[in-house]
Amino acid sequence: MPRFGSLTSRLLATQVLLFLLPALFLRAAPAFAQESASDSAKGSNATKETPEEGIPARNALVVAKCGVCHKQDEKSNLSRISWIRTTPEGWEEAMKRMIRLHGLTLTPDEAKKILRYLSDTHGLAPEEAKPVAYIAEQRLIDEKVPNDDIAHACKACHALGRPLSWRRSADDWKLLVNMHIAFFPNVQSTAFLYPPRRGDAPPPAPGADQRPPVDQAIAYFAKNGPLHSPEWADWQAAMRDPKLDGRWLLYGTQPGKGRFFGEMQISTAPDDKITTTSTITFVRDGNTLTANGSSIVYTGYAWRGRSKAKSTSAAVDAPSSMREVMSISRDQSQMEGRWFWGAYDEFGMDVTMRRAVEGPTVLGTNVSSLKAGTSNAEMQIYGDNLPQNIVPADLDLGSGVTVTKVLSAKPNVITVSVDVAQNAIPGKRDVALKHFLAPAAFAIYDHIDYLKVSPQTALAHLGGDEHAKGYWQFEAIGYANGPDGKPDTADDIELGPVPVQWKLEEFIASYGDDDTEFVGKLDADTGFFTPSKDGPNPKRKSSRNNYGDVWVVATAKPSGSETPLVARSYLIVAVPQYIHWEQPEVTE
Repeated sequence: MPRFGSLTSRLLATQVLLFLLPALFLRAAPAFAQESASDSAKGSNATKETPEEGIPARNALVVAKCGVCHKQDEKSNLSRISWIRTTPEGWEEAMKRMIRLHGLTLTPDEAKKILRYLSDTHGLAPEEAKPVAYIAEQRLIDEKVPNDDIAHACKACHALGRPLSWRRSADDWKLLVNMHIAFFPNVQSTAFLYPPRRGDAPPPAPGADQRPPVDQAIAYFAKNGPLHSPEWADWQAAMRDPKLDGRWLLYGTQPGKGRFFGEMQISTAPDDKITTTSTITFVRDGNTLTANGSSIVYTGYAWRGRSKAKSTSAAVDAPSSMREVMSISRDQSQMEGRWFWGAYDEFGMDVTMRRAVEGPTVLGTNVSSLKAGTSNAEMQIYGDNLPQNIVPADLDLGSGVTVTKVLSAKPNVITVSVDVAQNAIPGKRDVALKHFLAPAAFAIYDHIDYLKVSPQTALAHLGGDEHAKGYWQFEAIGYANGPDGKPDTADDIELGPVPVQWKLEEFIASYGDDDTEFVGKLDADTGFFTPSKDGPNPKRKSSRNNYGDVWVVATAKPSGSETPLVARSYLIVAVPQYIHWEQPEVTE
């Protein structure tokens, strides 16, 4: 679990660093650029290697605008640009930086064309983009890092997913180190050359990597983010223009709101502009959301959209506009990703889309789990073009689960009554309507073994009249241990959201800690956190702001259990983020 100091430093540094982290297109690299980071600091010479083949940039507009500073060689390579690949967001960061720092002038139309070309020809393959999709999707997660030294070199200021959203030649990874040193000289002594202090920890084990943290990081990036890869070569050969027009079925979940089902109509104009109309219904409360938007598809699969929305819900988390980040499957029959909104993109929904077909399609159910021994449970099965003359024998929900009666049948939802045997095997269940299938649509369990609060770590922001607040919706997810009987293993069965009671508890960081009194309010029933106002508070010691860190605690008492289940999440409530470095234009 990250501690307050590490997340706070990330928050503060992010305001300054986010736009500088990817490749900075220096007009001329210093002489030590091809040396290792530690050797360059010592002034020694490193062995020069044969440069990697670049990726040519042959677009006339790119050459005219970028070639002023980036020299073109006889193979149509542009310096720096031809040895880098990244996401649409990454290329837009680079273009903005060139405008701010190097006087590049572009019309909006020119910027769009350059961004499209570079994303298509110097982008990431779907397999390369998926592990770091949380960066573009604006998800707050606890990243897994290779070791403490690499975390020390990089994660004090930004997420590891930021550099891993780029692919570079080995030489260009070293140039990235030079950029950091040029802009932030103290990074050499604070992070790059020296490992983190370990106090009284024993010396490293024999054979442990003794290189400076920055050299370990660059070696890791060069291995895991190479310029040339089999995935990129395969995608460049297979990439084709998306053909997405028509009706799409969509479904997913939103924290605090539960499951939803709906559809989207996609139309493409002759100028490749994509327009969309969407309708969503939440099964828990019947609230609806309608949206009209436009989108662009980069690199043959990267959907970037923006839509205006209208909801029947009056809650603070109801969107008026949304950004859509999705990945299109190779056969162009499915999409998945996140739609998000809010001052800090803290609100969002996980969305899956499937192309509508003439025959029946089964999407999922309104319930996430059923307990063994349950009788006469009402279940709604959602889909499209569903037959209305359905009988119980047409439905198969797996062993031990019996459809006893069809209560109603409509083209988009079938309502049935279900019995679950007392000895039904726990696990995920498919919903089969004849030979049409919704895989792992719900789970069967005999008891809940433990809870997890989602997210495990959260970052909210104070706000007021001048700066918007950053809220957070927490959920308690139930789990059964699975066949091995052990928690937190691969065979655990996720059961979906569980009703709990919520409260804040003090995260003790200093004597007399009083953060729970000032950071904000947590709804005891819904888990929705509303931060306090920003600015000095005379009720606090020294009139401090209302920032702080607390535990968010969920407590559930499952039926038939005398022992309550308890789980918690670590919440930081920070000051407003006064400067935002984001890339909303990739959707325009």
